[in-house]
Amino acid sequence: MKKKSLGLFLAGLMTITALSGCGRAENEGADPADKAATSGQEDAAAKLDQTQELPPLNILRDKYRTTYEIFVYSFYDSDGDGIGDLNGVTKMLDYINDGDDTTDTDLGCNEIWLMPISPSTTYHKYDVTDYRDIDPEYGTLEDFDNLVSECHKRGINVIIDTVFNHSSSQHPWFLEATEYLKEHPGLEFGADAGESGDTLALTQALSECPSLDYYNFSNEKQQGYEPVAGTDYFYEARFWSEMPDLNLDSDALRKELSDITHFWTDRGVDGFRLDATTYYYTGQDQKNIEFLKWLKDDNKDAYFVGEAWANAATYQKYYESGIDSFFDFEFAGSEGIIAATVRGTSPASRFAEALEKSEAAISGTYDTAIDAPFYTNHDMARSAGYYTGSGGEDKIKLAYGLSLLMGGNSFIYYGEELGMKGSGKDENKRAPMYWTTGETDASDEALPAFMDNASEGMCKGPKAMDYFKMKYPALDEQTKDPYSIYNYFKAAIRLRNTYPVVARGKTTAQKELSDQNVCAFTRSLTREEAEGFLKNTCVKENAGGNVSLEGASASADFGPLSLLFVINTSDEAQTVDLAASDDCSAYNTLSYQLCTSENLSSLSGTTLTIAPYGVAVLTSDK
Repeated sequence: MKKKSLGLFLAGLMTITALSGCGRAENEGADPADKAATSGQEDAAAKLDQTQELPPLNILRDKYRTTYEIFVYSFYDSDGDGIGDLNGVTKMLDYINDGDDTTDTDLGCNEIWLMPISPSTTYHKYDVTDYRDIDPEYGTLEDFDNLVSECHKRGINVIIDTVFNHSSSQHPWFLEATEYLKEHPGLEFGADAGESGDTLALTQALSECPSLDYYNFSNEKQQGYEPVAGTDYFYEARFWSEMPDLNLDSDALRKELSDITHFWTDRGVDGFRLDATTYYYTGQDQKNIEFLKWLKDDNKDAYFVGEAWANAATYQKYYESGIDSFFDFEFAGSEGIIAATVRGTSPASRFAEALEKSEAAISGTYDTAIDAPFYTNHDMARSAGYYTGSGGEDKIKLAYGLSLLMGGNSFIYYGEELGMKGSGKDENKRAPMYWTTGETDASDEALPAFMDNASEGMCKGPKAMDYFKMKYPALDEQTKDPYSIYNYFKAAIRLRNTYPVVARGKTTAQKELSDQNVCAFTRSLTREEAEGFLKNTCVKENAGGNVSLEGASASADFGPLSLLFVINTSDEAQTVDLAASDDCSAYNTLSYQLCTSENLSSLSGTTLTIAPYGVAVLTSDK
């Protein structure tokens, strides 16, 4: 692989200023107002000279990760048919993480979530026809095995989208069941069977066609039910007539689902993203929780993250199931807490207060609960459209900075690190990964090796996708721009990979330092808690390539047990006196910063000056 200096991103010998992703420390050509962020700070600037190196990466191999969500169809095409495939993902793994901490050309994500990869009738593949195979558009099981192996070599975990709310109407289970119904009129389902005394007939039918029990059939039209063609029967299908809902009360079906999850974990899969968990039993949270508990008990070592698209009180309750994580919708999307904070429609201080409240609610449900923060996903408009007018690009960067500062297992939707556009119908939100706008020059030493054939791997995208022009440059251009959205993402992810406390610590809002434009909070752990995380760090792989959770030495270096984050959500530099808070005055070193431009934050004594849209990270030597 080509290696290039972080001079395109983190200049010189990796200075603290370079840590910010801001490039240079000097103020040449800056406006007087911009110079205010660093003027009068000679002592601090002297400490942040070109002799200081980046703190080393300190990545714990546990379930607290930074996850990259991939829509395989639109990611990278390895065979020239215009459709992304598993071999394409494998080919571009070095973009996500090359497994070599001495290089700086990868994003630094250490987990991938593959959207559905099993055979299906649609481009999105959420209607599965075979849960134990790979869609031919994407490749083969051998291709998948190779992808998992290459991921594990790089320290990347693999989780796959798992659709247990419904199957495809073309799944053999459903085809068999509906064909049987066409040949056997007059069966009574549900309560009707008990009232008519016709349970024997239904029992006989189930013995002859077990898949009848895999779906929710009825003799009457109900809300969310569709007719079985050519019969007087109906079946539940809440999302689409071609996605019949599964009957998760069926013991026989649960045995099938158990076999399916074990089929994939036996192939090295580290976990599962669970689609539509609030619809397993529509309107019945406790039954959903019961099923999820059964699923987790059946797969104790696998990591699960659930989609429970509901209010915070609802999805936080779902942690009672023992499922590791649920997506934190309260903070996500164009109307979530992050967007409101960045727009200024909500005080900056609210972000920390909401974090503190959310963490307390989650930790009170299950002792191993891990938050799953995200900002956008495949069902949401992309974030590039959230902010218009002046400062739009800065706000995009800061918003994802806030998301990546949240504790837990953080999720990034592919292309967000480039500011890709996409709104309206779902196909538009799943546009081709924007590797390049044309031919990339393999001899260009400014580009990493994985970009050599980027133009050849560009996908066509979903057929129904509208044509639209991207607002921000493709990866090949952003790679060479130290102030690009892409390089900001790299700096934010590196922050998570440098300090384990970022993902694992407990948030405390620092109200004395916070106001409309400034948000301050600490993220902390006790020494005992840190040693507990070290003991649960993955240190070796088993024969199947899965990483086992056997204890690392508690004497390993966890790094700082506490960090102070001070965030400026405005377009002007802000000054904060750390001495205003007894809890914060001891944080005397500006150890890391995220900046959206060349303007830097600085610390002189207890006076912290935060660059516009800047994030300052401080440590204490006490």
